[in-house]
Amino acid sequence: MEKPIGKRSFGSTGIQMTCVGLGGEGILRSHGKTSAAGELIDSAAGQGIGYFDSAHSYAGSQGYFGDFWRKNTQLRSHIFQTSKSASRDKKKAFSELDNSLKTMGLDYLDLWQIHDVRSQDDLQALESPGGALEAFFEAKEQGKVRYVGVSGHVDPDILTQAVRKWAVDTVLMPVNPVEGVLGGFLETTLPAAHDKGLAVIAMKVLGASRYLAPENGITAEILIKYALSYDISLAIVGCSTPREVMTLARVGRNFTPLSLQERQEVEAAFRPHAQKLAFYRNWG
Repeated sequence: MEKPIGKRSFGSTGIQMTCVGLGGEGILRSHGKTSAAGELIDSAAGQGIGYFDSAHSYAGSQGYFGDFWRKNTQLRSHIFQTSKSASRDKKKAFSELDNSLKTMGLDYLDLWQIHDVRSQDDLQALESPGGALEAFFEAKEQGKVRYVGVSGHVDPDILTQAVRKWAVDTVLMPVNPVEGVLGGFLETTLPAAHDKGLAVIAMKVLGASRYLAPENGITAEILIKYALSYDISLAIVGCSTPREVMTLARVGRNFTPLSLQERQEVEAAFRPHAQKLAFYRNWG
């Protein structure tokens, strides 16, 4: 019998979370691939992965998870199901939450995240009367969501402001060798999250698979290990095949942190082109 995936404290929630989670990208961010997506989610559950990522804007992702949950209600208390809303308006955010719950066939989300905060205009819109921030915390009070989080990948200063100002439970942010070279999210947002006892969820771990260069020793395993070598709660990775899910789970089962020297050696491969490789910081 395989040993279980390692667990870490999920911020100040008291939850022990698997150190790796299934990201919402990969095949899950598609339409019309119900069979393949179902096989992938089944594989993640079977491997013992305890965190499922999704978002209202992720194509058919929520529907795929809905198919899974309607067949596997007995697993509901064992898997942390999340989603996100990028709406900045309270009424629309509530509408998206209701749609997420209906689509996934759930009574509540374990985590609902303020999606992709990237500018001062975002902060102002969210915080204004009638802004979506009200919806997130009211939904928590109503029991529609257990925890509230914030995500961002464009501007570390903006995400750090959100972490410091808002009573969120989690932050979803990039953790990869490019960030190790550039600084920002790892130098400002991560310490701010630690100061408030937030769960830190790593994304962009493989750079949408653009960072993979097996011929140079830059494998998925190394990049996942790199992320987990920071003081974070878990790393999520979008997968397209059960084989990729198995790789993710295997790292979670057998993880040993990279030394500082090993992290620096990985970063060296990205240093010459780090600005260009941080493509997610420049999305329009």
